Amino acid sequence: MNLDINTAVETAFFVVIVAAVLSIWIGYRSIRAGQRLLFFRKRQQLISRGWRMIFFSLLLGGFAFTLNRYAEPVIYQVFPPSPTVTLTPTPTATATVTLTPTITLTPTITPTTSITPTPYVPTELFLQFTATVTANPDAVFSQPQFSREMNQEDFQPIDPAVEFANPITKLYATFSFDKMNTGAQWTAMWIRLSDKKVICSETAPWAASTGGYGYSLCQPDSDLWLAGDYEFDMFTGTIFKMRSYFTVTGNPPTLTATITPTVTPSLTYTPTFTLTPSPPPPTWTPIPTATHAPTWTPSPTVPSKTPVPSWTPTPTIPTATRAPSWTPSPGS
Repeated sequence: MNLDINTAVETAFFVVIVAAVLSIWIGYRSIRAGQRLLFFRKRQQLISRGWRMIFFSLLLGGFAFTLNRYAEPVIYQVFPPSPTVTLTPTPTATATVTLTPTITLTPTITPTTSITPTPYVPTELFLQFTATVTANPDAVFSQPQFSREMNQEDFQPIDPAVEFANPITKLYATFSFDKMNTGAQWTAMWIRLSDKKVICSETAPWAASTGGYGYSLCQPDSDLWLAGDYEFDMFTGTIFKMRSYFTVTGNPPTLTATITPTVTPSLTYTPTFTLTPSPPPPTWTPIPTATHAPTWTPSPTVPSKTPVPSWTPTPTIPTATRAPSWTPSPGS
């Protein structure tokens, strides 16, 4: 607010004039009221106060006259006016005007204003559309409320907020809707604004009623909840319906580093599978040991009784041709 000397003097003059008029009015009312009183002391007090107010108003009138007549010249003697000084404020005023456009340029430079008019469904989500029903362009959604927990019976948030501190496992976005048509495609995206990364998304044909309450759930890996601002976008078909924001504070838990070692235990399970085959072979090996029954074949080496055919040597009794050797005995 720029207030020059002339304006200040005029303002003070009018204030004093108003005060003088009020003093006259109060004094007149006080005198009239005192004249109607029966008690002498009260009457004298009111009348004397009224005249004092009138006298004070006369003093104020004289002060106003003096202020209007002599105040500005006296002030100029102390603070001499200079044309250059009065001109410099006008350039500074124009400079401030030039500053205001720069201030107006900042909102146009902000990416939020340029992005909000053109939200769109990413191609990878658009390729997942399976609905055959055209989305109703008149469908409406309320601004969502974000919470860590939700009442599963009526889809109402529990302790909704716009700022959440790590660690975070999951977040709900609950909202009301109307004029939706069953079977139309709907899409929800949870986006981290710092790097425009979609940390959660879902798209499917609308399976709920035409109006009521609904929700979207985001439950990514806990290390994706980096500190910063996030936005939630919703579409019916390719028609943008709403956008809301929330903030995450604090660093995400470093448990993700310990999760990678837990993968190695899953690898250790493969040895367990190797253990299950290993017990059967020992159990089967005794069964092959039953092949020792063929070792009874040594007992059938009783064919070594083939010496029984060695009785055939008895037929070699022809060697007993010695009997004919008895013939010599008769020849003797």
